Amino acid sequence: MKNFLIVTNPDKDENLTVTNKIKDYIASKGGSVFLMERGAGSKDLGEINLEEIKQKTDCVMVLGGDGTMIRAARDMTGHNVPIFGVNLGTLGYLCEVESERAFDAIDRIFDGDYVIEERMMIVGQAEVDGWTYHPHNALNDIVVYRAGSLQVVSLDVYVNGKFLCNYFSDGLIIATPTGSTAYNMSTGGPIVDPKAELILITPINAQAMSARTVVLGASDEIEIVVKNRNNKKEEECCEIAFDGDNIARLKVGERIRIKKSDEYSRFLKLSKLSFIERLQKKMNDYR
Repeated sequence: MKNFLIVTNPDKDENLTVTNKIKDYIASKGGSVFLMERGAGSKDLGEINLEEIKQKTDCVMVLGGDGTMIRAARDMTGHNVPIFGVNLGTLGYLCEVESERAFDAIDRIFDGDYVIEERMMIVGQAEVDGWTYHPHNALNDIVVYRAGSLQVVSLDVYVNGKFLCNYFSDGLIIATPTGSTAYNMSTGGPIVDPKAELILITPINAQAMSARTVVLGASDEIEIVVKNRNNKKEEECCEIAFDGDNIARLKVGERIRIKKSDEYSRFLKLSKLSFIERLQKKMNDYR
């Protein structure tokens, strides 16, 4: 690999100091670089010709944190280009190396010393106001959460067409194994090996027994329906976020259907550490 798209977050790299050093280093080794900024007020990756990237780019190198990685991975869905992360943020579960190891990592990539790891994604399609939204993919999670007043919402959940549970909670997180270390983890959900293929349903501040995470197979399909709470006249209102980006609002009777996506994200990996070894390092570095 020698042709790179660098997706950088200028909010985490002031004056693009690290970005320009990496860009110059790749050029010094005979590689080519296309630079794209992703941050507040930056140009969106979707505005450039992704088909051209697919043809001319061997690897997308993301400089930032997990948020930048997630958006780049989602933007590259269907283009089969591997993604590599250099952490300029804090925890950086998705990023492969810290910034001080970036040049060694580039050397290894040029030498072909890497493996490609595929991560499953989920896809959600909402039905709002009588029409169906275009399906959206998510690498980490799809979250249905309360909007408006600080009260719990009532959500019916069906799995493969069969009723599972009515949740009284602040919302629900539908997470992938990759997303298990994101919002799912912060609400007490389990941590899952990112190479696994399964779907997690984790309630946010739910009541009683419904507070537990439910682990489903990758082939299961989930439907979430907004219900009235305690038969009160005022209607519930929820928002849907795909990897943190708000897509739509759901009112009573409206729903979203979620299942495993046909698309995968491809991550370029250098580390020979197992998932447990990597997890142990992250948990101890950022206690």
